[in-house]
Amino acid sequence: MNLPQELIDFLPCRTPDAWVDQALAHPEELLIDHANCEKKAASTALNLMFRYIDKPVLLQKMSRLAREELRHFEQVTALMQKRGVVYRGLSASHYAQRLRQHVRTVEPGRLVDTLIVGAFIEARSCERFACLAPHLDAELGDFYRSLLKSEARHYQDYLGLARQFAEGPIDDRIALFAQLEGQAVMENDTEFRFHSGALDTSAKHAAGTAL
Repeated sequence: MNLPQELIDFLPCRTPDAWVDQALAHPEELLIDHANCEKKAASTALNLMFRYIDKPVLLQKMSRLAREELRHFEQVTALMQKRGVVYRGLSASHYAQRLRQHVRTVEPGRLVDTLIVGAFIEARSCERFACLAPHLDAELGDFYRSLLKSEARHYQDYLGLARQFAEGPIDDRIALFAQLEGQAVMENDTEFRFHSGALDTSAKHAAGTAL
């Protein structure tokens, strides 16, 4: 799948093949967590709108983004219903928290870092849709391909806003979060999620043995 070169360059690494294998082995969890991610993305955009009411450009972009994310949520849950996948609770992956725990607490650093984190989440989502699409059935593959354009634009919106509201260059902050994002993608996780690292099957097996 073709992705914008700037998006590829922005991400610190490509998604490991092991994660793609795990996604194909967990089709229900993939759809359920994808729906959760769309819902969380809409919530993040709305929270920014309520927190920063004095920034018209941010309000407009986040309003559009929230609408698109909720539309994607509706599309994913419709696909789930069609395929007999029941929407159920799943524990959250640690991916976003691994990034957000390093967000500064004083403005404008808090806003800038939050927007940079948003850019990485959207860029990674776009890259993972592209990784998955060729391996899925026609309906789901076409759906994931249809999301690439909007996810790439969301990444651009977040990064553009971060640069706009920063008091100076943000290359050092981007580099920090790139390092953190790369670690989150490459490190093993014990449960498969849309933004998880590759599943550590040995750890999962050991846990099952202990039970």
